[in-house]
Amino acid sequence: MQTPSQALLSNPVQASQHKHWVRWILYLAWFTIGYNLLEGVVAIGFGVSDDSVALAGFGADSMIEVASAILVLWRFQSESKQQLMPSINRERRATMGIGVLFICLALGTTVASLTQLKGGSHPSTTLSGLVISVASLSFMFFLWRAKTKAAKALDSATVMKDAACSLACIKLSIILFAGSLLFVVYPSLWWIDSIAALGLALLIAKEGVETVSAARKPDFSGGCGCPTR
Repeated sequence: MQTPSQALLSNPVQASQHKHWVRWILYLAWFTIGYNLLEGVVAIGFGVSDDSVALAGFGADSMIEVASAILVLWRFQSESKQQLMPSINRERRATMGIGVLFICLALGTTVASLTQLKGGSHPSTTLSGLVISVASLSFMFFLWRAKTKAAKALDSATVMKDAACSLACIKLSIILFAGSLLFVVYPSLWWIDSIAALGLALLIAKEGVETVSAARKPDFSGGCGCPTR
């Protein structure tokens, strides 16, 4: 039984469009890796120098985004170079891998938040947090929209979950931005971003468990389960 993606390749015109979208998602994956490596290193560096657990944790979360993009590269690289038909096995493994990364992201966010709450710590300055979160929001919003569009065009669960990973990063950026801003105005609310992050961690963990569970099902088709228009 063919997947929707495999059926598309039987039409020359649609096969050409599929090739275009595969190239595009590979470009997006490489951009994601490059940007998040830079963001992660900078955020961790400022987190250590400013004594900000939230900022250092945000930098570590960027590495989860890098790992997710690497899985997308692994999923589509051979298909792009060797003109292979879409592989259900690769789609399943990559989707499952991203699900595991969601769980790791949830655990990392939880640990960072609890550490900050337990220590009653807050950054000595919030300028770096504001700058990094604004930069992240601008780039990650573009990546999320572009990946979601590509996921629908390719009917790929892997790409859709990678887009969801970018969306999680956007939400964490919003929490970092709001927390940094609130600390400037109301220093007594230093704890609020950690509480918000804990709530988000629960949602991220839920998505991770559901993603792994869906990828393990015998009837997993590899499709994103979304309309193409």
